[in-house]
Amino acid sequence: MKIKEIVCALERFAPLPLQESYDNAGLQVGVTEAEVSGALLCLDVTEDVVREAVDLGCNLIVSHHPLLFHPLKRVSDDTLAERCVRLAVKNDICIYSAHTNLDNAEDGVNYKMAEKIGLIDVVPMQGGGVIGYLPIAEDSLAFLQRVKDLFRVDCLQHNELLLRPIQSVALCGGAGAFLLDTAIEQEADAFLTGEMGYHLFFGHEQQIQIGVLGHYQSERYTTEIFYSIIGELAPELPIFTTAVDANPIKYL
Repeated sequence: MKIKEIVCALERFAPLPLQESYDNAGLQVGVTEAEVSGALLCLDVTEDVVREAVDLGCNLIVSHHPLLFHPLKRVSDDTLAERCVRLAVKNDICIYSAHTNLDNAEDGVNYKMAEKIGLIDVVPMQGGGVIGYLPIAEDSLAFLQRVKDLFRVDCLQHNELLLRPIQSVALCGGAGAFLLDTAIEQEADAFLTGEMGYHLFFGHEQQIQIGVLGHYQSERYTTEIFYSIIGELAPELPIFTTAVDANPIKYL
């Protein structure tokens, strides 16, 4: 099977026109006419991830975040992106990314988050993200603790604990703080995302429960989507999820 067949399957699921104007999803490095030897799935491409692909015998890396988010003016050893490009080319590894197109796709990143939390009747929010319902309402502290455990969050940020039960939940993986007002307008009891600025936590006491998981943590299950798409197309293909913790944010 050629790499381009896997690319076509990924783009059927998450068409490139769904990506935001600022994004650079799609092929990052390499040629897709090559026969695929194995696929390594990750959120972010780092040198360690490329080396891991080499060690595993994979000539395809599929990432969520694009390696080449900004254009390169040269290919040297100065930046992470440049070093990864050189290493990938040297080892004949193709890198493909599905980013905001996967965020915006039906059954994409936000739907995977909702699935993990156990939401039902999940529908898109106005402007992005999704909103759904817990089958049984939960106490706010119990809900936040469960989410923290599910997404393996080291330090979950939240506002004042909501004194009413949580049943309707709006969410957006990654940098989704722009949807907080939409979540409030749609009368969600809770809003979960990966990043949120300090000042946005003010003024919503007992209006909505805010939970901020961390960008990496909120999207950690994205690789399961890739695995499902590729595994269905090529059941015999070796597929690996990276063992590299590429989260650049550390916690004491």
